[in-house]
Amino acid sequence: MSEHIESSAPLAIDGGPAAVTHAIPRRQRWGKEELAALTEMVEQESLFYWKGPQTTAMLDRFRQTYPLEHCMPCSSGSASIHIAIAALKLEPGSEVIVPAITDMGSVIGILYQQLVPVFADVEADTINLDPADVKRRITSKTRAIMPVHLAGCPCNMGSLMGLAREHNLKVIEDCAQAWGTKWQGQLVGQQGDFACYSFNEFKHLSCGDGGITATNDDALGEGLSKWGDKHYDRIKGGRSPETLSPNYRITEPQSAVALGQLAKHDDLIAHRIQLGRILREGLAKIPEVQLQPEREGDTHSYWFGMLRFDLAQFRVERDALVAALQAEGVVGEGGYLPSPVYGYPVFQNHDFFAGRWPLKDAGLTEMDYRKISCPVAEAVLADCMTLVINEAVPATYMEDVVQAFEKVCGHFALR
Repeated sequence: MSEHIESSAPLAIDGGPAAVTHAIPRRQRWGKEELAALTEMVEQESLFYWKGPQTTAMLDRFRQTYPLEHCMPCSSGSASIHIAIAALKLEPGSEVIVPAITDMGSVIGILYQQLVPVFADVEADTINLDPADVKRRITSKTRAIMPVHLAGCPCNMGSLMGLAREHNLKVIEDCAQAWGTKWQGQLVGQQGDFACYSFNEFKHLSCGDGGITATNDDALGEGLSKWGDKHYDRIKGGRSPETLSPNYRITEPQSAVALGQLAKHDDLIAHRIQLGRILREGLAKIPEVQLQPEREGDTHSYWFGMLRFDLAQFRVERDALVAALQAEGVVGEGGYLPSPVYGYPVFQNHDFFAGRWPLKDAGLTEMDYRKISCPVAEAVLADCMTLVINEAVPATYMEDVVQAFEKVCGHFALR
């Protein structure tokens, strides 16, 4: 147990003792499991993914945890989303509703398929898609919704799936940050039409870069691999593509490392959940700070800690709070994205293809991202902080972090 630092002690930024006395050790992400698969891999005749021993074993291991029948392993999480979007075969100008706070990878595939990302606001607590705002943004052109389970916090899939059924929309779940996340006891990715996962360097599980697109819908799953493999038909054979598809194939070395990571899935996720709940229990005593909730029946898998400061209750701004916490030894940053995604220059300038947006030039959309506003998303990015949580973080460090928040918030809060 950490030695208690009185909340009335001088702040570290002012020369007082730091609250965090347990450092985060160097991460050792890869070990015997990955080495065993890589050793087997170098003795193979081929490193091609299709029916490759490592890719086959990786997908078998994936399905042991995530019961999704049709899977296309691919080169990145962004690629997994593009594959799903392409497989829907939507007409140019069709709209896909996405959250205003997400990674650029969620929208790249939408734009490349000549579709229109429609940004909806987020819930103030979960920072995930707000079903009420999604409903307001549905038009005659809407064809799909993309819930993004931000930082391992599950979206309100009950409400979102209800809207999808009511309006005959497809649902693509972006699970890149949500390994091990559960909505009402069931792992996310099993509610929508497609689930998209990432093995990016910075995710819960990593092989450097890689991903999986998956579905239990037989109609969507038939020929799914074509959409990430130049539209070649690996099952029937032949290289005579019927339509245009990118090359997003995974490789056997990536699959070997991903296989080793999947073998550790439960332990890696359990440790993050333990850390997140230590943080949650501690911050619950500080009314001016709000961590993403873990609603009854749900499981947050804590890709990182995402919290908000109620700045009206402090006598300093967010950046001063963050600086004071960092001085106490807390590893984290103020903010998350520089702006909601629609605020990026690429959207403000509609610079999607050589400085133009052919879709708009052709009159297939009237969207103008310069006129979009999602007030909650903008407020979140102005008052949030992200905290490091991973498999190397000891519980004692997280207990120290709670003390640091008690100390800093107690010093600056108006109470």
